[in-house]
Amino acid sequence: MAQQVLSGMKVIDLTNYIAGPACTKLLADYGADVIKIERPTGGDGARNIGPFYHDEVHPEKSGLFMYLNTNKKGITLNLKSKLGKEIFNELLKTADVVVESFKPGVMDRLGLAYEDITKANPKLVMTSISNFGQDGPYKDYKLTELMALGMGGRMHAMGDAEREPLKYGLTVTLYHSGMVAATATMIGFYGSSFQGIGRHLDVSIMETQAASVDGRLNSLVTYQYSGRVTARGSIMGAQYPAGTFPCADGYFRIASGGPRFSRAVVMMGNPPELLDPKWYTPEAPGDPALKEEFDAYFMEFTLKHTKRELFMMGQEADNICAPFYAIDEVAQDPHFKERGFFVEVDHPMTGKVTYPGRPFLMEKTPWQLRRPAPLLGQHNNEVYSELGYTNEDIARMRGSGII
Repeated sequence: MAQQVLSGMKVIDLTNYIAGPACTKLLADYGADVIKIERPTGGDGARNIGPFYHDEVHPEKSGLFMYLNTNKKGITLNLKSKLGKEIFNELLKTADVVVESFKPGVMDRLGLAYEDITKANPKLVMTSISNFGQDGPYKDYKLTELMALGMGGRMHAMGDAEREPLKYGLTVTLYHSGMVAATATMIGFYGSSFQGIGRHLDVSIMETQAASVDGRLNSLVTYQYSGRVTARGSIMGAQYPAGTFPCADGYFRIASGGPRFSRAVVMMGNPPELLDPKWYTPEAPGDPALKEEFDAYFMEFTLKHTKRELFMMGQEADNICAPFYAIDEVAQDPHFKERGFFVEVDHPMTGKVTYPGRPFLMEKTPWQLRRPAPLLGQHNNEVYSELGYTNEDIARMRGSGII
């Protein structure tokens, strides 16, 4: 395989669930040698979270785990044991980065605090991902997706002013935090490579939401500058056409209000009733009666067409619009297919399955799928033999619960 941009970078992965594995997945997918360490009994908790292949609940068939851990080697190691700690420190001697997502204080209690593990490798970078960060009054508190969005201020501006705040679906904050952690890790690694100084990076999931550019960063700045609290908008006051409309096979979204109104009319085939001068006065875009009248015309139009037809007609007339895809429709979209976004992964427990691929294109050192997610302890023999342990040593450690 071709050399990748992170080839030669060695990462020890002590993460679980979503945020940490999303961070190390990005590093692994672009060439880093990532060794994922799991508990000998049970492994990463994400192994027990669905969806499961063919709905068979099995730790080696979790779609969540398989997606988040491609391109990683997997070993098991009991970090609470004396020998386990010694082996971990041996791995650190040749590592560039450690990424961990334990609760604050766990690494200290294991005797693996940053100050301890860098004694033998001062250039080591450690990224710690936690709910609220490694210090502060909330550092030991639990956190959910809903709480992260709420406490980060993002839900205050989500949804309609006439109802309670809303949140994004599923676990957006955890994937987002993983991407932030990967970026932070690369910055730390860059600094270590050029300055010879290791760093301990502290990533707070809650803080990634408070500082989110796509979320409420502008509102925070507005408050700091003017003291004004930005309120949720009202969908009832939106210029038309703007909103989500039912169509023949689902839903369709358009945002062509105000000066773009004529583009929506072209999309609809220039119906005579929408060529009346009343639609083109300066007051028309904000007139609620005209909005209600137009929405009725537009819904009658959308119900006659599929979301794909509406998308193509709308784009051809230079509208801002899109279909609302179900997940099977996303996988079949011709644009994704032509760009090769989805990739086929051959896993020993599931056979060939299709996953989302690279998050961005990199021409000369591309994203590559080198291996599927590891089985629990799959690379024990390979990794431990490289450290000098014999097959007998490895069998003994397995029998005593060290690995």
